[in-house]
Amino acid sequence: MPKLTAAAPPARGPAAGGRLLLPVMDEPAPTSSSLALLALRCPRCHEGHLFLHPATNLTGFTDMPAYCPVCGQSFEPEPGFYFGAMYISFGFAVGVFFAVGVALYFLAGDPDTWVYVVGVSLVTLVCTPLVFRYSRALMLYLFGGTGYDPEWARRVRRE
Repeated sequence: MPKLTAAAPPARGPAAGGRLLLPVMDEPAPTSSSLALLALRCPRCHEGHLFLHPATNLTGFTDMPAYCPVCGQSFEPEPGFYFGAMYISFGFAVGVFFAVGVALYFLAGDPDTWVYVVGVSLVTLVCTPLVFRYSRALMLYLFGGTGYDPEWARRVRRE
């Protein structure tokens, strides 16, 4: 997949014959917005990946390209757009706290307080990359101002 800089959309130019350089997608694009959100794909074309590295890459799980590598959709509609994702992240964290607390209560027979603290802390730490990614993706899908256009990638490929 071609690397994108934070400041430029996907490359066009003489090397590409004046056309947009498109990476080969390794799997078909989901047609459902819900499935595309779960797969962390572009909200417009459902083909481009929202993040540059896998969630297991602890130093790069937050890196996003500035634009979709397939359709050129901006992943940051306005400066500071993702500050709102903190509220979504908080909701996810409360859900994780609740789920772990209930699971410990029923599975471990209401253990001491330190077990709750350690259990919730460990699960929260392990889930941080996923919570970060899905809160940003949900923010982009709900408030990014764009919707799925199945013809968009085909139009760009024809240019």
